[in-house]
Amino acid sequence: MKITMSVFLVFVGVALILVLMVVLKIDGFISLMLAAIAVGLMEGMQLNAITKSIYNGIGDQLKSLILILTFGAMLGKLLAESGAAQKIANTLIKKFGLKNIQWAILLTAIIIGITMFYEAGFVVLIPIIYTVAAETKLPLLYIGLPGIVGLAATHAFLPPHPGPAAVTVVFNANMGKTMLLGLPIAIVAATLLGVFYARTNWVKKINAVMPAGLISTNQLKEEELPGFGISILSALLPVFLIAISTIGELLLAKNDPLQIYLGFFGSAPIALFIAVLFAMYFLGIARGMKMDEIAKINASAVKAIAMIVLVIAAGGAFKQVIVDSGVANSIKAMTMGLQMNPYMLAWFVGAVIRIAVGSSTVAVTMASGIVLPLLSTVGISPELMVLATACGTVFCSHVNDPGFWMFKEYFGLSLIDTMKVRTVYSSLLSITGLIGVLIISAIL
Repeated sequence: MKITMSVFLVFVGVALILVLMVVLKIDGFISLMLAAIAVGLMEGMQLNAITKSIYNGIGDQLKSLILILTFGAMLGKLLAESGAAQKIANTLIKKFGLKNIQWAILLTAIIIGITMFYEAGFVVLIPIIYTVAAETKLPLLYIGLPGIVGLAATHAFLPPHPGPAAVTVVFNANMGKTMLLGLPIAIVAATLLGVFYARTNWVKKINAVMPAGLISTNQLKEEELPGFGISILSALLPVFLIAISTIGELLLAKNDPLQIYLGFFGSAPIALFIAVLFAMYFLGIARGMKMDEIAKINASAVKAIAMIVLVIAAGGAFKQVIVDSGVANSIKAMTMGLQMNPYMLAWFVGAVIRIAVGSSTVAVTMASGIVLPLLSTVGISPELMVLATACGTVFCSHVNDPGFWMFKEYFGLSLIDTMKVRTVYSSLLSITGLIGVLIISAIL
């Protein structure tokens, strides 16, 4: 397979980001913006096309994510300041014990992740991770990685998440069967990587830091904490709303009036907004908090994520310049005609596009179109092809993936340390998924 100049220039752009951030110590937002412009120029794009790509990339990245991040930060801060996150953390520690606390976080993440999109699940889970780490005095990555990998596994392997759902439609696969086949793969992958990978010396050497402003330094006494029921309901309310909407999508027609309402209240931004309003009253006003105190909590939460939002937005701009430069078409030409196992080929095509363009959505769309003719091969399961393609498109998350920057900023990591953790676990998750697909295909 010959590497084209267009694809080579993407790697030049990645190298440029490394130089700007690691060598010159320029912050992520500026580095990504400079790299986006540089790659656009090297790829031969017109100046007005580069600016259009940057605007579109930022807009597409933040159109719903800005609300998810904002409401998620507000909810997390309300959970922290009210003592609800502390109550949840104390209960998890008491029920599972310190030795099993990773399993508790992993189980919580899988429950959240089955119906909740990755970004929304991330912002719901992160305050619990922060608080458990603070209460147990255990390393942040030791506590956080099981949760984040659990979310990533369900996002990669299970419809109705965008990647698997999109490929399910293209391949005319059965969504229910895809979920049943993907669930054991997701659980095994999340367990191996979330729990055992987090215990390796490779991860233990990396020091993650909680961002200032998103955690509470106010430790309450047990009698001052809200009840566990109201605390967990406040945290998981958006999960319930999204789950009900998801069930409605499976059982009701798209134009059914009930589904229209369920779809509205079950969309991630609205579900989180409702959870914020719920927490403002039941964790705030109902427990004696003044409205000006709640307003200060919300304002401080938004200030704390300002740079996180900018970095993620710049990641979207960098990704979009790469996409608009036509790199995906170059990869399509490179991979056409490759001879290998259909499931491995579907995974490989998805992985190559993912490495180049960053966006798993773009990668899964392109990859499904390229490998669609393989479904005519005798004995090929469309459901397993969905899983093979989707797990390929989570391979090797790096600097052209906005999710990479989200992980980096929320865990306070350096660029190199983020690559050591995020890039490695995403690659291992993808490979584990492929192995799972191949094992199931051999059994069925």
